[in-house]
Amino acid sequence: MLVARLLELDAAGALTTAHVRAGAQVGGVTARTVWRWLEAARTEGRVERRRRARLELSDQAWEVLAQAGGNVAALHRHLKRAGGEVPSLASLYRVVHRDLEAGRVLPDRAVVLREQEEQQTREALADLALAGPCEGGVGKTTARRPLRPAPAAAIESLPSAKGSAVAGVVSPAGARLVRTSSVRAVAEAVGQAMAVQGAGVFGDPGRGKTVAVRMALHAVPPGWKVTWVPVPVRPSMAGMRRAVFDALALPGRFPHTSALADAAIAGALSEARVLVVDEAQRLPVPCLEYLQSLWDHPDTRITLVLCGAGSERALARLPHLASRIGAWQEVPRLAGGEAADVMTGFHPLWRTVPAPDLKWIDQSCAHGTLRTWAALTAHLQNALLTTADAAVDRALLGRLFQRVAPPL
Repeated sequence: MLVARLLELDAAGALTTAHVRAGAQVGGVTARTVWRWLEAARTEGRVERRRRARLELSDQAWEVLAQAGGNVAALHRHLKRAGGEVPSLASLYRVVHRDLEAGRVLPDRAVVLREQEEQQTREALADLALAGPCEGGVGKTTARRPLRPAPAAAIESLPSAKGSAVAGVVSPAGARLVRTSSVRAVAEAVGQAMAVQGAGVFGDPGRGKTVAVRMALHAVPPGWKVTWVPVPVRPSMAGMRRAVFDALALPGRFPHTSALADAAIAGALSEARVLVVDEAQRLPVPCLEYLQSLWDHPDTRITLVLCGAGSERALARLPHLASRIGAWQEVPRLAGGEAADVMTGFHPLWRTVPAPDLKWIDQSCAHGTLRTWAALTAHLQNALLTTADAAVDRALLGRLFQRVAPPL
């Protein structure tokens, strides 16, 4: 406003030094600064301040900062070792503080290190996995890298090995997904939820809830999309908002205000979409309220599926959201007679084991838990790989039970 008024006086030929000194006093600057502003207005045609380039940290820098436990000085040393133009330590502190205040979540250092160790362990186990047993019960090594024997559940078998892959499902090499009665029930519940826009899948850990939901959503009707939202550790409102933003793979960087982030998320959810929140039992009430706000937004068209062991108890803390869940489905343990049929369809390795032994395995170790069966399958494959004369008998299986679960 000051520069614009002085330009009007200058255009009229009435601008004097006294006007400039008075303007400098009003603006709290020197007269020399006001003359410089006027020169910029005449030559560049601008009357506002020149905008500074905004300093932004890359995702790689944020990863380094997370590994350093939030130590900005360690990040500054890393950038200096990498070479190139490095901002001052004070500038880095300001940028980190600004982005954290805007809702950026810095992962806990212990969580980051643990995830790295788990990833290295999974890759090491993958190098030991087998393609499947050969004739005579002895496995053979394969040159390709097999699927990692991570704790995944076996969830009628799919048509072929190539057609049996479901995104996000990891199982021992040679395994096939099996449609159990629980999987069919979950698929029915999810189908009903897509009509009434709400479902809850619950049950004890390891029963195959996540795999059942993935199989149910493997082939959604045309016009629908599926988005899986991972729940952060110790989630906050800002962390949950960022998790939804990242899961939707929205273009650009995460907005620095919650209003802009919510507007971008609501725009992406305006098309028919199933929003699956796994490990929903971690969510505190504010995060559940945030999901309800997305559900209730007039411009969104989402079916919300909350999955997790204890998710029904978490939803009990927010009755307004729990009352809107149109389909509840519990995933129980495998029944005693069902376990043998399911496991012989899950992996050819179990087809060589007599039915009484399969029943004994379930009663002694697995207890109808699909995740335990999957882990036991991977251990049995590795045992057959490392021991040439190994036989699948109760003695070998008894030793493997101790690897699957410690004695209580």
